Amino acid sequence: MFIIGINGSARKNGNTAYLLQEALKIAGDLGARTHLLHVVDVLSCLTVPFCVNCSRPCSGKCSQGNELGAALDLLRTADGLIIGSPVYFGTVSAQLKAFWDKTRVLRREKALLNVVGGAVTVAGARFGGQETALRAIHDMMLVQGMIIVGDGHQDFDCGHQGVCAQQPAVEDKNALERLQVLTKRIVEVAEATKGLRSRP
Repeated sequence: MFIIGINGSARKNGNTAYLLQEALKIAGDLGARTHLLHVVDVLSCLTVPFCVNCSRPCSGKCSQGNELGAALDLLRTADGLIIGSPVYFGTVSAQLKAFWDKTRVLRREKALLNVVGGAVTVAGARFGGQETALRAIHDMMLVQGMIIVGDGHQDFDCGHQGVCAQQPAVEDKNALERLQVLTKRIVEVAEATKGLRSRP
């Protein structure tokens, strides 16, 4: 299994990155190969860091020979994605949205079809918009045809959408417990659905 964490925060060492690093450690302990992708690094190489719908269907020309192309190539090989974002005005960061809009070429290719996804969000308050940000991430994954899991598990209560953390994430015991359950679910479902993903 290859599980990629996508850090949608402008900070490479902030709360979102911390949660994703912890999730990837858990996935690694479960036998998965892992990688952490910082969207701020990917976007920094682009003259226009947001999609302008320059071609229909998307030709992916903005991703040729740069960090974005390398990031998209990684995503083409993923079995699971854990997407994280801080909460900005009840939704995801502009950086995450800009990066995800650049994945239009992957949608044309159906490259993320049946890839398993889960979401992690962090806000400054306990009820700071985490679930609406999670929902935005879920919607982004649904458009790609991904398989979305929440943090429900057979040994735990089901129905929760993902990890909703409060700053500082390192001290949020509930979020860290949920992170273990979510990551385990992603790895399990990715393993069970391996045959549904077509790979070159």
